[in-house]
Amino acid sequence: MKCKFIKDDTTLCNANAMSDSKYCYLHNPDISEEEKLNAQIKGGKGNTIKITEPLEPVAVEKVEDIVKLLADTINRVRSGEMEIKVANCIGYLSGHLTKALEIAELEKRIEVVERVVLNRK
Repeated sequence: MKCKFIKDDTTLCNANAMSDSKYCYLHNPDISEEEKLNAQIKGGKGNTIKITEPLEPVAVEKVEDIVKLLADTINRVRSGEMEIKVANCIGYLSGHLTKALEIAELEKRIEVVERVVLNRK
């Protein structure tokens, strides 16, 4: 269900309503302005898990290392040891690193092919 709040320009808010209300969090009259402000400042209740110790560095030089890192990340999230935001960041960056490693490998292969072609001339 969508929020029933009507904005100044007479359009509906259109955000998702809270499960027990006709309004979204920001337009819910049952929630005080102080609570709404605190939620905006702190990033909501999903920001309550904090990393108490830095994660150990991981050497990532090939795709197999990324697979191991992602498996470790999945297990840490499942056991409650890792904040989901951190896991999402690791997953996102791992995707970019995988692409970079693949491109670097393709560049090496192209260089070899170019050398072979030039040597045949």
